[in-house]
Formats: sequence, C-alpha cells, structure tokens
Amino acid sequence: MDCGLRWLTRSGLDSGEVLEVPPVFGPGDGNLANYLWDGSRVRVVDFEDSGRSDRAFELAKITEHVGSWVEYPLDVPSFLGHFDLTAAETARLRDCRRLLALVWLFLLALDHRNVRNPPGTTARQADRLMSLLG
Repeated sequence: MDCGLRWLTRSGLDSGEVLEVPPVFGPGDGNLANYLWDGSRVRVVDFEDSGRSDRAFELAKITEHVGSWVEYPLDVPSFLGHFDLTAAETARLRDCRRLLALVWLFLLALDHRNVRNPPGTTARQADRLMSLLG
C-alpha cells in the first residue's frame, strides 16, 4: 500500500489536466459477470454505475476487477490487444490500472471477513499492484 500511495502522490492524477481522450458511455462496473458473450456479440447487463467515462478507464475497470483474475484469469494482453488505443489512452490505461489495483488492495485489506475470495487474495492483489508499478 505504501508503494501505491507513493505512486499516487507523484502520479499527477489530481492535476486537473484535461485529457485528450474521447468520452464514452461506460457501464462503470468491470465485473466480467456483467458482460455476456454469445459467440458473436458482447451484451452488457448491469448499468447501475453507468455514465460518462472513457475507454481507458472502462478497460482498466475490467482488467483490474478482482473477478477478472482471482479464479479464472483474464488474458489481459490478449484482451487489450483487441482495442486500438491512442497514445493518450494507452498512458491513461496504465495509470487507471495502477489506481484501480490500489483501490482493490484497499478494499480487500479492509474486508476482514473476505468470504467471497480464496485465502491469499489480498497478498496476490498486492503482488499485482507491485507488478503494475514496476
């Protein structure tokens, strides 16, 4: 967490800088269970947290959601390879993934009951964050 917080302090995410990334309508919840694949199309079924967003943030929400790796790991490089991101989106994706990995680490560390995830999930999340920061 300390490494994540040090990165966050230096990240510039709170600078108020206007990003040159196109806005999109995003579902806002990266849980893979909310994306149904019928073999040819993906359908989104949960819009509770939806609203204005951008592709990089939405892709980060999917790749860093604990459900994308804890039991059945998503092949992140392959998944992200399907998107033609601009340079600005690629940089934002890196920062958003780091930020959301840090958020998940806090969520998992504060969930003392941790009944949804297997033992060791919090430590694995810390390793994921360190990998993204490296």
